[in-house]
Amino acid sequence: MAENHATSRLEAFCDGVFAIALTLLIIEIKHPAAESIATTSEFWGALQHLAPAVFAFVLSFGIILITWVNHHAGMKLVRGTSPSFIYANGFLLLTVVFVPFPTGLLGEFILTDHAAPAVFLYNAVVAVQAIGWILCSRAALKSGLARDDVAATTIRENGRNGYFAFVLYSVLALAALWFPLSVAIATTLSWIFWLVLGIRMKHV
Repeated sequence: MAENHATSRLEAFCDGVFAIALTLLIIEIKHPAAESIATTSEFWGALQHLAPAVFAFVLSFGIILITWVNHHAGMKLVRGTSPSFIYANGFLLLTVVFVPFPTGLLGEFILTDHAAPAVFLYNAVVAVQAIGWILCSRAALKSGLARDDVAATTIRENGRNGYFAFVLYSVLALAALWFPLSVAIATTLSWIFWLVLGIRMKHV
């Protein structure tokens, strides 16, 4: 109980930030203006026009949800906090709350000739988020926060996954400058993979 209490305030704060970030995503989806719609077919057309924004919303919701699940599992691996661990968590949260901004850009421009900057920024944010995971893992290990040897091994694996994710999404961000739509699809498939992997994993 004491070990859980040692991280309870940090977990509560992080949970609040994740919840706010998830809520902010829906703000980017604007309902059609009633005065601009004269027929039912125009209404259907307006809803169809929102499809890219809905796609971006669902993708980002999935990303933030997966991040929260991984963060929740990661907090079970530590027996306390340290200044470096708290600030590393803060950096990770910074990347989470920034996600709604590139989400809005992705939904607005993904099917246009100007999609490259939006897809680039989206993947760049995810790459920076991977740095947050790396920092959290390193801070936990250097501060001796691992609950036990098994937890320490898992934290190291999480750090290695962070390096892999950083390289992957950095490459995708660069590729988006030439192939934005293909990269958007690849990004979506990669997070479907993370989702399936997360469901199958057994966290300690």
